[in-house]
Amino acid sequence: MSTPNPSETLVIEAGRAERHYWRDLWRYRELTEFLAWRDIKVRYKQASLGIAWALLQPVVTLVVFTFVFGRLAKMPDGGIPYPLLVLSGLLPWQLFSSAFSNASNSLVSNTHLVSKVYFPRLLIPLSSIMVALIDFAIVIALYALLALWFGLIPDWRIIALPFFILLGLFAALGAGLWLAALTVKFRDFRFIVPFILQVGLFLSPVGFSAANLPSWRWLISINPVAGVIDGFRWSLLQGQQSIYMPGLFMSVGITLLLVCTGVRYFRKVERSFADII
Repeated sequence: MSTPNPSETLVIEAGRAERHYWRDLWRYRELTEFLAWRDIKVRYKQASLGIAWALLQPVVTLVVFTFVFGRLAKMPDGGIPYPLLVLSGLLPWQLFSSAFSNASNSLVSNTHLVSKVYFPRLLIPLSSIMVALIDFAIVIALYALLALWFGLIPDWRIIALPFFILLGLFAALGAGLWLAALTVKFRDFRFIVPFILQVGLFLSPVGFSAANLPSWRWLISINPVAGVIDGFRWSLLQGQQSIYMPGLFMSVGITLLLVCTGVRYFRKVERSFADII
């Protein structure tokens, strides 16, 4: 946490927190880092396998999807080694699902902070999303090893990857803000989040390329993660998987809608969090 500046005067006045909310959000940025670091330590504390848990789930999913979609269903691979095709789709999905899940449960997991200390509550879901980047960094290292093994090294298109990472994070933030605020009032939403992620995994083109289903591609694109997956594959697979531009525009539009409405709803109900919790 930041050390208070002796020259800075704190003026307590009615409505100050509301008027200076966005400035306070920046002012408390070091608290965001502190909460993220605390969550990372708690996550792996006393875990005998440590960060290996971050690899275990994607590796198992990679093996299962490669076997089911590549071997049994014999989905076309477009000349790309099937494990790379799956992992390039699994990367953005893991990023989204981890960030979304963390953000959705963040307020309920920090009730002791919400009910006792003032700070912009938006910091809590924001810090929880930063934790997802740690798991993402571990899995992308696995992708780098696999790409070296198959000799399919990303070319200049990889410079677009940060845009698609941000798009996935913003989609998770927008949806996560809605669920975080709703979960405070209705705890039933804690059980809905795993269900959404389970269904979403099979509705997203993770184990196959959406280009194999041209008649359904517009419908698949309603899922904002589908555009992110397309972008990841285009960036990482030397452009051998094209971007479906109508789907990408739809992903950007739906993500903007989720973020704008999510922030607005979160801010609307934020003052009642302490009373409900």
